[in-house]
Amino acid sequence: MALVDGTVVNVALPTLQSKFDATAGDVQWIVEAYALLLSALILTGGALGDRFGRRRMFAAGVAVFAAASAACGLATSPMQLIIARGAQGAGGAFLVPGSLALISASFAGAARGRAIGTWSGFSAIAAAIGPVVGGWLIQHSGWRAIFFINVPLAAVVLAITIWRVPESRDDDAKSIDWPGAMLVTISLGAIVYGLISASESGFGERRVIAALALGLVVLGLFVIVERRARTPMVPTLLWSSRTFIGANVLTLFLYAALGGMLFFLPFDLIAVHGYSPTAAGASLLPLTVLMFALSRWSGALVGRYGARRPLIVGPTIAAAGFGLFALPGTGGTYWTTFFPAVTVLGIGLAVSVAPLTTAVMNSVDTHRAGVASGVNNAVARTAGLMAVALFGVVALSTFTSTLRDRLQTPGIPASARAVAITAPSRLAAIKIPEGTNPTDAAIVQREVGVAFTRSFRIVALLAAGLALASALTTVIMIQDPPHSQRAR
Repeated sequence: MALVDGTVVNVALPTLQSKFDATAGDVQWIVEAYALLLSALILTGGALGDRFGRRRMFAAGVAVFAAASAACGLATSPMQLIIARGAQGAGGAFLVPGSLALISASFAGAARGRAIGTWSGFSAIAAAIGPVVGGWLIQHSGWRAIFFINVPLAAVVLAITIWRVPESRDDDAKSIDWPGAMLVTISLGAIVYGLISASESGFGERRVIAALALGLVVLGLFVIVERRARTPMVPTLLWSSRTFIGANVLTLFLYAALGGMLFFLPFDLIAVHGYSPTAAGASLLPLTVLMFALSRWSGALVGRYGARRPLIVGPTIAAAGFGLFALPGTGGTYWTTFFPAVTVLGIGLAVSVAPLTTAVMNSVDTHRAGVASGVNNAVARTAGLMAVALFGVVALSTFTSTLRDRLQTPGIPASARAVAITAPSRLAAIKIPEGTNPTDAAIVQREVGVAFTRSFRIVALLAAGLALASALTTVIMIQDPPHSQRAR
C-alpha cells in the first residue's frame, strides 16, 4: 500500500490540479504533507514497534493509513486532501519500518535472507506497477479510486497480520525520544512551508522569512536536545564515522535529485506532451525493471570492488540520465525523448542502491545496523521532501519569467496575455476560459508549454548537478573497509 501510494500520487497530480483548480503550492503540499509526517516520524515509529510490539504498531499503522486513504478519497478541497495525506504519512511511519522489522524478527540465518529478498522483490514489483495501475484507475475510474483501493487492501493485510504474524518486541528497548520527534517535525514543516510560500510570493515576504527562521532555529534546538538526550532519536556515536556521514550526504543529494525529478515529470508528460495518465505511469517502467534486474549484479560488485567505486560510477551515470531529461522539447515520441533518459537513469540507480546500503551497514558496528538503516531511510525521505519544495522555487520562478518574456514578443495579442494571467500559479495546468478566441487559446497553450519545458530543463540540470555532487561526496568521504572485513 505504502509503495504503490507513494508512486501513484505523482501521476495523479496533474488530474488533481485540474479537478480542484489548485495552485502549484497546493499540489506541492499534497505530496509534502505525506512526506513530512513520514520523514519526521519514521524513526519514532520503528522505536515504538521495538518497545510496544512490532505487530501491534504495524497493525495500527495499516489502520491509520486505510482511514486516511478513505479521507483522501472523500476530499472535496485541496486543504482536506492535504490534511488527509498528512494522516497517511503518520500511518506510514508505523507501517513502513514495521514491515521489515517483523520479517527480521520472525526469521533467522539463511531464511531471513530469503525472506528479505522476497520482501525486496515485492517492493520492486509494487513500485513498478503502482504508476501504471494508478494511471489506469485515474483514467477509467477517477482519481478517488487510487485512495479508496487501499481500504480493502488494508482489511486483507490486517486479517493476515492477526492470523499469521507473531508478535515481537525488543526487551531492551529504551524510552521514546518524543521531544526530538516533535522538534524535527516542526523544523521540517516550517522550512517546507517557507520554501513553498517563497515559490509563489518571493523570499522577501514576512511569513517566508519567519517560517525559514523558525525552521532553522528549531533545527538547531533539535541538535542540542539530541546531544543531551539519554535516548536520542539519532545516537550521536553514529556520526563519529566519516563513511556513515558521507553515505548519508550522498543519499541526501541523490534522492533529492530523484524526488524533485519524479514530482515534475508527470506534469511535463501529461500537460505538455499530452500523455494519458496510464502512459505517464508506464513511462518509468524501464527504470524499475532495470533496478530490479540488475540488483543482484550490483550487489556482487560490492563483494568484488567494494562500495566506493560503484558509488562513484553509479551516481555519475545517474547524472547523465537526469541530464538527458533536459533535451526533449515539446514534441517527439517517447522512444526518442524520454526513453533514453529513463534507461540511463535506471542503470545509474541500479549501480548505486545496493552499494549505498552496504556502505551504510559497513560504516557502523553490527548492533547499530538497524538504527543506521533507519536513519538512512529517514534521510532519503527527507531529501525528497526538501527537493520538491526547493525545486518548486526554481521551477515556478523560471516558468513565470519565461512566460512573461514570451508573451511580450511582438505579434502576441494583448487578449492572449490577459488569458495567461493565472498561469504562473498553476504552471502548465492553466485553464483557458470558455469563449476565448481559439487563436488566443492556441497561442497561450503553446507559450505555456514552452515556458514549462524550460523550467523542467532547469529542474533536470539541477538534478544532474546533485547526482554529480553525490559522486563527489563518495570521492571525498567514503572509504571501503579492508577486504577481509568485506568478505565476512
